[in-house]
Amino acid sequence: MKLNQLMLLGLFAVSPFVQSTTGIAFIHGTGHQTNAAADYWSHDFIDSVRQGIAQPDKFSVINCDFDQYMWENAAAGCLASQLTDFIQQQDIDELIMITHSNGGNVVRWLLSNPTWDSRYPAIINTTASVIAIAPSSAGTPLADAVNEGNVFETTLGWILGYGSNAVKQQQVGWMSYYNAHWLYGTAGRPSLGKPFEVIVGSDVDSAFWDSDSYCAGYQYQVALETTQNWLDNCSDGFLECSSQAAAGNVWFTDKQLTRGQEPLSHQQSRRACFNLDRLIRNHI
Repeated sequence: MKLNQLMLLGLFAVSPFVQSTTGIAFIHGTGHQTNAAADYWSHDFIDSVRQGIAQPDKFSVINCDFDQYMWENAAAGCLASQLTDFIQQQDIDELIMITHSNGGNVVRWLLSNPTWDSRYPAIINTTASVIAIAPSSAGTPLADAVNEGNVFETTLGWILGYGSNAVKQQQVGWMSYYNAHWLYGTAGRPSLGKPFEVIVGSDVDSAFWDSDSYCAGYQYQVALETTQNWLDNCSDGFLECSSQAAAGNVWFTDKQLTRGQEPLSHQQSRRACFNLDRLIRNHI
């Protein structure tokens, strides 16, 4: 065999042309999910977003008990188990996590505490990036209100879970403590080591004459419009913008990129509303 042929074979042997296998994990927020694809996200959202990777069938929808504290086995332990199975069974070597709300806290726990669980390091090493949609990184005053037993418990029971441990965890003071002692990614703390790209929801529209108010369910927009009165002017009805932007780096605030410069309420930011699914699909 000629020398130039041997050199060519050598170039292929170091595999510069071998592509990595990318997979997407959809990680829900607060709640004990058994069918998050239908009950938390939506098949429209998932099926659209996963077209952004070379092999769209390489995806997993996580179903865990995120009503628990983020470090508990039912929460972070369940997430680690399902991610490990996904990575191993699908030969994933580049993992993209897409989270929503409190799911961002569970993911940050995993990334921030690699020695907590023997499964964490392999997951961290495989992770390419996290896209955190409306993460509750600094908590929400509504969690404080729920635990004080006032009107929010009945108004937002559908999203808060009626005072579960996860809701207690998302109290503003509690999240401040966790951010200072256990979690990375916020100001003055070590980096998460992986891109943590945040999408911020900044407002709620519930005008009955506006068709955009019906995306993801009009009744939810009405509820979130109500609770927004107890939050900063910039909020998605559940989380203030400052909380969403507290960890990682803001990729964009809804109106900057959404169709028609529409805001994303906390309900709409986990659904295929105003081209959100396409924005994520094109980004990955």
